[in-house]
Amino acid sequence: MHLDGSARTAPRIELARRLADAFDAQVTGMPCTMSALMRYPFALDGAAEAIAIMRESDKAARERMYASFAAHAGGSLRMHWTEPESDAPWGFARHALYADLMILGQRNPEDPMAFELPGDFLPNVLVESGRPALVLPYTGPVEHVGRTVLVAWKETPEAARAVSAALPWLRTASHVHAASYGENAEASLKQLQPYLAAQGIAEVSLHAESSEEGDAGNKLLSMAADLGADLLVMGCYGHSRAREWILGGATRTILETMTLPVLLSH
Repeated sequence: MHLDGSARTAPRIELARRLADAFDAQVTGMPCTMSALMRYPFALDGAAEAIAIMRESDKAARERMYASFAAHAGGSLRMHWTEPESDAPWGFARHALYADLMILGQRNPEDPMAFELPGDFLPNVLVESGRPALVLPYTGPVEHVGRTVLVAWKETPEAARAVSAALPWLRTASHVHAASYGENAEASLKQLQPYLAAQGIAEVSLHAESSEEGDAGNKLLSMAADLGADLLVMGCYGHSRAREWILGGATRTILETMTLPVLLSH
């Protein structure tokens, strides 16, 4: 789980604790903010006093994160703090290779502490780690995850990995819905249904739409709201260009305007 100084870090910690209890899991909280020297590299050419002040600022920020983690972890033995490393936040994806799931927060550009993370932190971590991520929205309370699940299905490796990662939630959900768009939408959903049944998910409501017109991301968010879903499961699509990850349209829309927790896998 990534930790920063944003307002949504506390509810992210609390949700992680509840998930750890529900799934008999362990959570590692990792501060992964940029240091003041990374944000203001010109200070390296300045007075030693300025550099010392920046280091003290980093230390104070880390102490605030630790205090928040300790308070909201509630003394749970499942919750573990780890000190940030020198390559934070870029090293987060490497550490995620040793985890089953990342718990991340949607970027809120209006949060006063948004500058602590690079603007492309979320897409980079999603793509470079190759691990599934539960991304939490920056608006509204997140009381429950996975009571009503909407699966965005597409015959791609990314969507298949997302469904596999979501199985712990799908098996315990009260309602499971699967949606697909395009010419083969209905046929692909009928292929998905027996796979889910073999995994112990017998009741699945299918939503096929033959047209691919319109923004799939907005369609999914609208459907999720209509169904009262508290988890959206989907593949994360993107490609690299000049050392920058360019996300697909639906993925970009979801990450920018999500209104519910989203389980993503690249």
